[in-house]
Amino acid sequence: MNNKFPDFRLDGKIALITGAARGIGNACALALANAGADIALGLRDSETGKELAEKIESMGRRVIRLQMDISSLDEINTAIDDTVKHFGRLDILVNNVGVAPESAAENISEKNFDYTLNVNLKGTFFVTQAAGKVMIKQKSGRIINISSQAGFVALEEESVYCMTKAAINHLTRCLAVEWAQYNIAVNAVAPTFIFTPGTAGYLKDKKSKENVIANIPLGRIGEPVEVAGAVVFLASSAASMITGEVMLIDGGWTAK
Repeated sequence: MNNKFPDFRLDGKIALITGAARGIGNACALALANAGADIALGLRDSETGKELAEKIESMGRRVIRLQMDISSLDEINTAIDDTVKHFGRLDILVNNVGVAPESAAENISEKNFDYTLNVNLKGTFFVTQAAGKVMIKQKSGRIINISSQAGFVALEEESVYCMTKAAINHLTRCLAVEWAQYNIAVNAVAPTFIFTPGTAGYLKDKKSKENVIANIPLGRIGEPVEVAGAVVFLASSAASMITGEVMLIDGGWTAK
């Protein structure tokens, strides 16, 4: 009989979170640090994130701030290299960066189309590729993509965003299969509407907020920490037999 219990601790692990400055990325960085990981903060502007870094240090964890605009392949590769130089390895990657310009499909400009795909798909892929090369050499790693329920359900005036998140879901499965031989688990979490700076404008409108809540059986908007909890689980050895999965954190929206 196996008497071992699931272990959710991440002591000694190194985690890199992209888009760590605010919202879900910020919550993931703090939650992973609370679980014991040392943290690399991927930031569009490395001059930001000082307060977050101080909070992580106050937990007794090591932390580094990285210049990491994921629309730049040079910055992606430099950030991964700097993480490994600083900490000696990379165990956990959280792909959190994403954009969602709203527009009716018939009005989407080529500029916004390219911008959304460059960040959500191209950026995510090449961050994962760079981190994956490190993890392949280590023969271990955990990659967690922040997807969205938009990859499963249609949202009005979000056709391009929905398309990119559906693609992220399938990329997750493809890489899970391809990299399983290296003991790399690749999973995703797919939240519903979460209270973040990115959703604040939309949810400030009373009617919009009511419409969202009407679709969520639990009857409320989610909090960033509720996404971070799933990320910590998937990063831990408690999830050692899980790969290629997309975990919905949607209060029951897609169960209807």
